[in-house]
Amino acid sequence: MNFADRTWLWIAATFYLVGFLVGTIALLRDRRQSLAVTYIIVSAGFLLQTFGLYLRGLEVQGCPLGNTFELFQFTAWSATALYLVVGVAFRLSLLGYFTSLLSATLTALSLAIPAWDATRRINIFGDNPWLEFHAALALFSYGVFALLALTSSMYLLFNYRLKHKRLSGFFAFLPSIRDLDAIGLRLLSVGVSLLAASLALGAVHWLTNMETVNTTKLIATIGIGLSYSITWILRRTGKLFGQHLAWVCIILFGAALISIAPVTSSRYTAPSADSSAPLQPLARPVDVLCRGCQPPHDTIGMARKTRPWPCESAHLQPRTFLSRRVVRIRHSQYL
Repeated sequence: MNFADRTWLWIAATFYLVGFLVGTIALLRDRRQSLAVTYIIVSAGFLLQTFGLYLRGLEVQGCPLGNTFELFQFTAWSATALYLVVGVAFRLSLLGYFTSLLSATLTALSLAIPAWDATRRINIFGDNPWLEFHAALALFSYGVFALLALTSSMYLLFNYRLKHKRLSGFFAFLPSIRDLDAIGLRLLSVGVSLLAASLALGAVHWLTNMETVNTTKLIATIGIGLSYSITWILRRTGKLFGQHLAWVCIILFGAALISIAPVTSSRYTAPSADSSAPLQPLARPVDVLCRGCQPPHDTIGMARKTRPWPCESAHLQPRTFLSRRVVRIRHSQYL
């Protein structure tokens, strides 16, 4: 089946939604959701989403983290991957129920908003694998924080159950409050560690390339990292716990999702209408065949044009090089 990447991602979102609906039906019938059934459905969605992101990675020549759509997809993928490990270790069937809801929401929402995927950026990390690893590690930590927000929500539900003495129905299947607290602390520790490692890798690049640092991205990223680090310190010292900790974790994850938009938009600027402006390739590649001259160098995924093309005035219209497209010159197929 030769489906496009978005088609596979739609199918993955469908599987996540099916997992959520199966869990809802079981809860409405006052039955404990089967851990095996939940795991199988979520695993199928995860594999389909992985394949869809793999196809997108081939297209953009790197880890698909170039726009808001890809960032939301990668966050959902990270949270699901972590559940497939944590859910089995702690035998939390209800966590799979909430994970399927979160993954279905993030995946379907990003697919349903075409503007988030209107621009596909090619090879955004160039030849720097450490910069790509920095971005992937940061988004994976967001997936950890997503799972932390889910366990925090379950903690609040359990607390509501105790206050209102709801001992049957949905509330009867919640894990113990001690288990939720222990899982939450471990997830918070892992998430802070991953984000700190990501920021350390990013700092190495920022310190050697200060001219490429965008203030909006820097403030948003460091702000999220500091907020989670302070939360972890307060939790370890016993100054923040229980309901207050749960609400803080949920609010911080919402802030992390909101910060994705300014971080993404700050990476690139739109090309100028002036013919002397540098080329800013932002979309799908377009093959341009040159007649009669050798291009200055290979430009697959090139971030900007450093000098004029020999054939620009003779064979190609300047407007071609100013459009929001990546230009690919075929060295071996001149006409």
